[in-house]
Amino acid sequence: MRIERVTAEADVHRAADLFDTAPIESVTRRFLSDPTHHLLLAYDDADRPVGMITGVETTHPDKGTEMLIYELGVAPVARLQGVGSALVDAMAELARKNGCYGMWVATESDNKAALATYRRAGADEEMTFTLLSWDLTK
Repeated sequence: MRIERVTAEADVHRAADLFDTAPIESVTRRFLSDPTHHLLLAYDDADRPVGMITGVETTHPDKGTEMLIYELGVAPVARLQGVGSALVDAMAELARKNGCYGMWVATESDNKAALATYRRAGADEEMTFTLLSWDLTK
């Protein structure tokens, strides 16, 4: 398995099955053009995309910069083979290289696969929190 940072739209579309829905061209272009947005793809030995992780650097004046893991996905045929943990490790290494002081992720409390992956990759559970959101399309 190899992991690479993706910068070409064609690579995103080649890995479309790893996303919740089909990538949108204009949004993909915007994501890839922002140097604080990161997409890593994992490829198997046959050069097929089998996993993806996205991260976004967030900076605050009194805290510095940290990495938010936005999404992690692994193809069904590649699950339970360490792909998810390897992607998280690769994102953490990228975050360190970019000067981030920390990395965090939020997931559903009943998402056992995600929780196991993040814990296996060294994440500590900090606390329960409440997520509030706004639908800005209304």
